[in-house]
Amino acid sequence: MNLKMTKAVSYTLAACVVATSISLCADAANATSGVSALSSTTGVLETTNYTAFAGAQLSVNDMLASATAISTETQLAENETEWVATAENPYANIAIAQVDNYVYIRESASADSEYVGKLYNKSAATVSETVEAEDGTWLCITSGDVTGYVKSEYVVQGNEELAKEMSRRVATVTTTTLYVREEPTTDSDVIDLLPLGDDLTIIDESMLDSGWVKVTCNAGDGYISTDFVDISTEFTVAESKAHEEARLAKEEADRKAAKEAAEKATAAAKSAKAQESSGSSESGSASSKTYAAPSGSSGSSVVNYGSQFVGNPYVYGGTSLTNGTDCSGFVMSCYSAFGVSLPHSSSALRSVGYGVSYDEMQPGDIVCYSGHVGIYAGNGQLLHASTYRTGITYSNVNYKNILAIRRIF
Repeated sequence: MNLKMTKAVSYTLAACVVATSISLCADAANATSGVSALSSTTGVLETTNYTAFAGAQLSVNDMLASATAISTETQLAENETEWVATAENPYANIAIAQVDNYVYIRESASADSEYVGKLYNKSAATVSETVEAEDGTWLCITSGDVTGYVKSEYVVQGNEELAKEMSRRVATVTTTTLYVREEPTTDSDVIDLLPLGDDLTIIDESMLDSGWVKVTCNAGDGYISTDFVDISTEFTVAESKAHEEARLAKEEADRKAAKEAAEKATAAAKSAKAQESSGSSESGSASSKTYAAPSGSSGSSVVNYGSQFVGNPYVYGGTSLTNGTDCSGFVMSCYSAFGVSLPHSSSALRSVGYGVSYDEMQPGDIVCYSGHVGIYAGNGQLLHASTYRTGITYSNVNYKNILAIRRIF
């Protein structure tokens, strides 16, 4: 069992993926009968190549975010014990920050010393030393790659229940295509498919000994075989001062680049439209649906463009806004029309742009869930390629727990 710690500037956690080509596979938990049942319902199951992502080890420039957090992941070796007592109990020896926003991690046990990082609310750390000073008790902590001192009143120690509450149990796909089933058996119907490297939030491990865990996905709650996933525990941890400065600089540069790309794409679309209007318009069927070209360089512009495709089909692995797309393909294709290149993976999309809180969410923001992703349309609505049954549609943005909110422009 792996343990993952998540380095963050804020409150929660996420994970990254390596996405690759999708194809059907025949293995014990992914029985062919499940695919046949799904195919007979949907009529189509396409394959595509996914854009490769950075893998399980992220740099500071690949920050992940949740509804209130921006984070970057660090993998700990299984034989390291500085974070947990045993790999079997990832919640032992974990201290959790309990602050309004964040507390500075100081170079020494003094409020006058330089700060070396920030420990945000609900972030995890380990305590290696207690120091009694004139102004109170200080703790020497290690959180992510930051080691320093914080006042003891800002950290809760020895509360495994709190540590568990502040963590996320994750199942990362290790097979080409993972089937999420209605019941914990290979004879059960498939309710969702996940590509290699994607991940799901585990909500019940009571059947772990029999090789199954319950997860939440876009189609609802279902079961997956543990033979085809890596199970890990993620915590939010501190961000160093240097990493924070680098991240903020990169986010500002990315915002400017995205806006410039959108402006160029809009200008090119207008030029193409003008040339088309000046030429012959006799070709094309009178019954075929037409779509407006992308216009603008804001999140609202992306929503206006994407909303034209509501009602078009959902196709697993697809990227066509007209003929069929899956959830990440929809987000990727909408932003591609504005000149912005994004990965075709719901997990990888947690690292693009920059993170914003739930209260800051605005139209065009990318909203990430366990096994799913969509675009915030405003007024509490999510625009997304939802399921085979609904296709591209609107849903309440809070229809399931939000893992990350990312902004491009």
